[in-house]
Amino acid sequence: MGLALAFAWLLLARVAQAAEEFPPFLPGAAEFPPDVRSEILSVWTDYTLTRTVDGRPARAPLEIYRLFVDYPDVSAAAARQLGLAKYRVEAVGPDRFAADDGEGAKGTYQVLAQDERRRIMLTRGSHEGAILGRIGGVSLTVLSFEPRRAADGVPEVAQRVETFVRIDNPVAAFFARLLLPLFSGYADRKIAETFNVTAKVSEWAAREPAAFCAWLAGADGVPARRDAFAGVLPSCR
Repeated sequence: MGLALAFAWLLLARVAQAAEEFPPFLPGAAEFPPDVRSEILSVWTDYTLTRTVDGRPARAPLEIYRLFVDYPDVSAAAARQLGLAKYRVEAVGPDRFAADDGEGAKGTYQVLAQDERRRIMLTRGSHEGAILGRIGGVSLTVLSFEPRRAADGVPEVAQRVETFVRIDNPVAAFFARLLLPLFSGYADRKIAETFNVTAKVSEWAAREPAAFCAWLAGADGVPARRDAFAGVLPSCR
């Protein structure tokens, strides 16, 4: 009896500890498959670095901006159309995407949770470099956005991202921590670039909906996403 009770208390303690270790901004650990839960915990309990960056506002209504957040394959294609970036994104499942920047960085990510003002994503990626070779890592990213009015009355969306990154390569992780004052500036700039792309493509759709929708339905666009955008942009119908 005593041994059984002790075992029960030990089990409860372990469950409580696991719950405490799980990110508070996510649903409970039981909501995720074991492999996803393991990846989340691997980042949250042992991240190499964390950054919080405020991007420039996107001068577009929230409902338009949010479409480009939820359909990053369209964002990437639109960015290439506007000459803003060269990376490619492909949908590989519900709320799951694969990305390739064409310069050695590749990865996949999935949306773990979402609400009206936030998206939480789990990303696994790698980069092939000449010095350290292949460096892999996992990140948890919280994207927050808030609609507001600019000083001139135009609707805009404030953007903020908080990310937690675990670098797999011990040598790379060591230098990332050692050089954090220098590395953090570079990381912030790269995050800001992503914000800038999302802002600009959403602004294009808001400013020139007919031109955007014509491109979306064309050979260089993403025709399969036309219906998703038609609910917000009448020109896409």
